[in-house]
This record gives sequence, structure tokens and C-alpha cells, in this order.
Amino acid sequence: MVIYLSSGEPEEETIKLDELTPRQIVAELDKHVVGQNAAKRAVAVALRNRVRRQKLPPDLAMDVMPKNIIMIGSTGVGKTEIARRLARLANSPFLKVEASKFTEVGYVGRDVESIIRDLVEIGIDLVREEKITEIQDKAEFNAEERLLDVLLPSPPRPEESLETEEDPLLRTREKLRQQLREGKLDHRTVEIEVTEKAAPGGIEIITPQGIEEMDINIRDMLPGLFPGGRKKMRRMEVAEAMEYLISEEEQKLVDMDQVARIALERVENSGIVFFDEIDKIAGRESGHGPDVSREGVQRDILPIVEGTSVNTRYGMVRTDHILFIAAGAFHVSKPSDLIPELQGRFPIRVSLDPLTREDFKRILTEPKNSLVRQYTALLETEGIRLEFIEGAIDCIADFAFSVNQQTEDIGARRLHTVMEKLLDEISFNAPDLEEKDQRIDAAYVRKMLANIVENEDLSRYIL
Repeated sequence: MVIYLSSGEPEEETIKLDELTPRQIVAELDKHVVGQNAAKRAVAVALRNRVRRQKLPPDLAMDVMPKNIIMIGSTGVGKTEIARRLARLANSPFLKVEASKFTEVGYVGRDVESIIRDLVEIGIDLVREEKITEIQDKAEFNAEERLLDVLLPSPPRPEESLETEEDPLLRTREKLRQQLREGKLDHRTVEIEVTEKAAPGGIEIITPQGIEEMDINIRDMLPGLFPGGRKKMRRMEVAEAMEYLISEEEQKLVDMDQVARIALERVENSGIVFFDEIDKIAGRESGHGPDVSREGVQRDILPIVEGTSVNTRYGMVRTDHILFIAAGAFHVSKPSDLIPELQGRFPIRVSLDPLTREDFKRILTEPKNSLVRQYTALLETEGIRLEFIEGAIDCIADFAFSVNQQTEDIGARRLHTVMEKLLDEISFNAPDLEEKDQRIDAAYVRKMLANIVENEDLSRYIL
């Protein structure tokens, strides 16, 4: 099975994932994440190994398990972003979960099997969107035909009568079609038949393991209690009617059984689960307080990571070849505090480096959607042309690095706080500013931030 990468840029060609070498995967990640080459290399190899496995004979491929990864590093250094960008690159179902949100069976909290059920739902949405894109033109054409039937009802014709290009009704219909496509009829009101939303067909029950959905269709058993799905006439503008009819046609044209089959296969072969805060469930039992059930959560996670079958509303899912990436700061605990069985299922461990001043400078300017580019684009919507002088970038990086050193180190997230404070005055007054060209230089940065950064007590509250 070949997985395709959607580049997100309509003018670029679709890239086949099996054509990307580990070096090229790292280069793609470099467009969004600064530094952390060891982590990027590890995930690039893991992704490439998936492509390699798909080329093996089926009997051998079944025994080639993914090499799960533990990323060790403080907050804000890029752990989550690397995993998220990797999933987007591979066009894979991706789920980020907080390990600390789960409890072992018998305690109130989320059941670990809900991770796979959530991942399947994400896979369904991903495949459904792809299928909708494939039939988009047909859905729009069908919706257009239905709307034209409402705008210009056809009189009954004798069976032997045939439409020709000279038919006045056909010419009028084509004129209406042209006006519809040009948006000239958007505000005309029409009356169309809509389907009332039906009540839920299934039922959710709360079990000790969490909320489960029963696969019993109550609507079929007791149709009198669920009158949903009735047709009714509703008046709306043409633009709104067009959107509704397109949505209805998409639902008709997309084969949900096929979507479910593809989604389950994709989840099993290319799903990625990112366990954040894995260090919060590391450590041995103390028998009381918040530590209770930590080891129990690890033991519940273990079968999912080892490979098991999970029952979902779309069918059984095997977790053998899902890639699990765990991450944590490990300030208090360490990876060896995890139970040995779980440690063995995460054979690759990479340490992410703390961010330096130079990293901050690169984060501000280098990534594809860097912070400087984001703020420039945001203010451009108000007509403000924002220009950052090179010295200003150095100054912002210095202040962000200094605050991280003086207070809690929150990595690159500190830059968001610093940038908001720096541009607070311009952002607030943007709609009323007469001077549309705003230059941010080092002097302006020092004027806005120096007093706060130098006052350590103040910077703790503001930055």
C-alpha cells in the first residue's frame, strides 16, 4: 500500500511517501521545526521502515514491528510538533493523548482502549475528506441540477418529445445556470425539501472502562419513538441552499462502508499515537495519594503497544503496527522508572536539546509559518505593513532566552508571550493608526520589554 503526502500547497505536485528518503523527511521537518536533529532522524527512520515493511513478503512483514520512540526533553523544545508534522507528512491518522488523563481499570477516568477508538474516528474523517474531494465536482453538478429544478420547474412533456439546443426552456435553464455560477442569484429565496436530523440511532452507556457505544440500532427496534428523517419544506437563500444540497449529494455519493474499510487498514498500518507526559505515569507505587494506579496505567497501556485487537464501532482493529511515540520532560523520573515490559516496547530513545539564543532567532524567522510571518500577516489584514529589522530579531531572542533562564524554562512557547507583549500597542491601535508602515527595531524592542525583563518579579507575572 502506497501512502500519499498531501503537500497542502495546491500548486505543488503530490509527493509519494515511498519516494522520500530519511534525509528528505528530515528536510521536510526542518521547514517547521528548528534543530533537534537526533529526534528528526529517529522519526524519519521509523517512517521509512514502514515503507520498507510494505515491500516485504506478507509472512515476513507481519513480524516486523514498528520501533516505538521515547522523546526526552523539557516543554517547548518541539516534541509534539515533530510528531504532528510527521503524521501530516505521512497523511496518517494521528492522535495526541495525555498519558496522565488515563487511569487503570476500576478507577474513574478514561480507558486506554478509547485511544484506538478515537484514532479510528480520526482515520474515518481523514478518508471521508479524501473521498469527498474525489466526488466534489459530481456532487456540485448534482446539487446545481436540483437547484435549477427548483428555480425553473420543467413542465410535463410528452414522452416522444426530446430536448434540443433550440428548446427555449433549455436556453433559459442554461442562462440561469450561468447566473447561479456567477453568484447573481445568491440572495434569491427558494423553498427546498430538507431532511430533519434524526435522533441518535445508537445508545451510549457508561461502564467502568468509560463511555461505550452499543451497536444496537434503537431506531430500527422502536421506529415510533424516533421519527427523525422526515422531509419538510424550508425557505432559504440560494447560496445556503446550494451548500445544503452539495452536502446532501456528498453523503449520497460517498460509500461509508468503503471509507470504514480503508480507514481501518490505514489506522492499522500507518496510525501514529503520541503519548505526551509519559513521565507523569512513571515511577513505582507508593500505595497512597496521587501515585496510586500509575503502574496500573502502564500495565493497561502495555497490551495496546504490544499489539492487541480493539473493538470499535467500525470493526476490530489490530494495534501491532501502529507507531507509538512517547514524550516527557523526565525531570523527576527517568525512562528506567517505567515498568520493564513497557520500556522494552520503546527501544528508541532520543534526547532533545534545550533551546539556545540562536535557536530562538531561527524559530522567529526560519520555519515556513514563523512567528514573524504570522504577526506580519495578521496585522496586514488591518492595512499595517510590519517590518522587523534584523537587530530586533536578535533582541527579541535575547529577551526570551533571558526570561527562560530567570524563570521557568518553557522553551519556544516563551516567544509567543514576548511577541504578544512587544506588539501589544500596535495590535490594539492598528485599526486607528494613520502611519501604516511600522518598523520594529532593537530600540523599540528594548523600550517595550527591557523594564519587564529586568524586573524579575514583574517578568514572572507578565512574561
